[in-house]
Amino acid sequence: MVNDTTQTKILAPKEQARARKIRLRWLIAVSSLPFLGILTAFGIAPDTDTAHVTVQTIVENLPLSSSLSVEDNQSSTVSFWRDEQIERGDTAAAVLQRLGVNNTQIALFLRNTLATHALISVKPGKRIQAQVTGRGDLIWLRHISNDGQMLQIDNQNNQLIVSNQAVKLDARTVMKSGTIQNTLFAATDAADIPDAIATQLADIFSTNIDFHQDLRRGDHFNLIYEMLEHNGEPVMTGRILAAEFTNSGHTYRAILSNVGGKSTYYTPDGKPLKSAFLRSPVAFSRISSGFAMRFHPILKKWKQHKGIDYAAPIGTKVMAIADATVDFVGQETGYGNLIVLKHAGIYSTAYGHLSAFAKGLHRGEKVAQGEVIGYVGMSGWATGPHLHYEFRVAGVPTNPLTAKMPSAFPITASLMPLFKKNTQDLIGQLELLDGVKQVAME
Repeated sequence: MVNDTTQTKILAPKEQARARKIRLRWLIAVSSLPFLGILTAFGIAPDTDTAHVTVQTIVENLPLSSSLSVEDNQSSTVSFWRDEQIERGDTAAAVLQRLGVNNTQIALFLRNTLATHALISVKPGKRIQAQVTGRGDLIWLRHISNDGQMLQIDNQNNQLIVSNQAVKLDARTVMKSGTIQNTLFAATDAADIPDAIATQLADIFSTNIDFHQDLRRGDHFNLIYEMLEHNGEPVMTGRILAAEFTNSGHTYRAILSNVGGKSTYYTPDGKPLKSAFLRSPVAFSRISSGFAMRFHPILKKWKQHKGIDYAAPIGTKVMAIADATVDFVGQETGYGNLIVLKHAGIYSTAYGHLSAFAKGLHRGEKVAQGEVIGYVGMSGWATGPHLHYEFRVAGVPTNPLTAKMPSAFPITASLMPLFKKNTQDLIGQLELLDGVKQVAME
């Protein structure tokens, strides 16, 4: 039994954490498909009973010390470790708000030119972490780059101290399991698995499992992933090293390996989980014009439409459908802002009418499948916001909806012994987790 004051102190952090997760999950549902390829909102398992929940409230009146307010008590004893991704167009104030920093502290931060410049210099797509009190006071903020450089902003008696230093990150292997009762995120929350790992899990198996419709109560997963630490303190999540997902009685496995020259997820027998080409370069869009003869809305004559038009709001992310080298980035009559990518073999793709290019994109640059390369617009000959997308074979535009896409390359026979040797420990760990599950069920 708890009094109202104690209950307030306990519930406030949970509500803040829940609000953060809701924002994150809507963000994933709306915008993370460019990153994931074909990830969508996560589904609810059938037969989940949300209507008959018994709620009981117990209140006991206990004396409260007049010398300590609920807010002061909460702010002095409770703090939150936050993690956010920098988005294109973010301001320092917007980032701090998402981190749960209060308005007074945001104003303090913005008055410090050095701190503000350091925060906005973090590139879009990168993650930052912060520790914030229950009242929204910033304790520290940091960003660790892939090369091990750490930007840290410490709040010492309302004085912001900015520092940069090289840090050594140690990777600790974590093994976790979970069972679906309603949603994937609910299952990973119950197993104390970070949301970033849940997102990776859905991305890895998105070719085989529709996480919007296919989840079933009782589906099970095993995970082996990295947690990056500095001086024994968790800093950020790393990669999933191996995963197993049983959906509707069918089990899928994924093992991370770079034996083929690039870190890729393979099945235990060496077949890649991802296809070589994605079907669509834009998430959550509709086809407004197909690959066919049409009456051109600007030229006012019948003309072969040599691509697919995807209607989407201005600013929608456009991703590379496969690993490629940038062959052209600039303006071209009719296409407006245009990107042309050269893929392996005889394949290339073009992306027209863009509103903007990804920051720093240039000719000759290597881009990865699913990487954001630009943003939907209506530059050039366009009557409304959309992406004009062309799939070219030996330079000839081809209908991407009917073309036979090349398959991703499996591990070659000559590399298979090395692949088996390098992945046998991870497969053994997955089997160990599966054995623990079987014992728990008996």
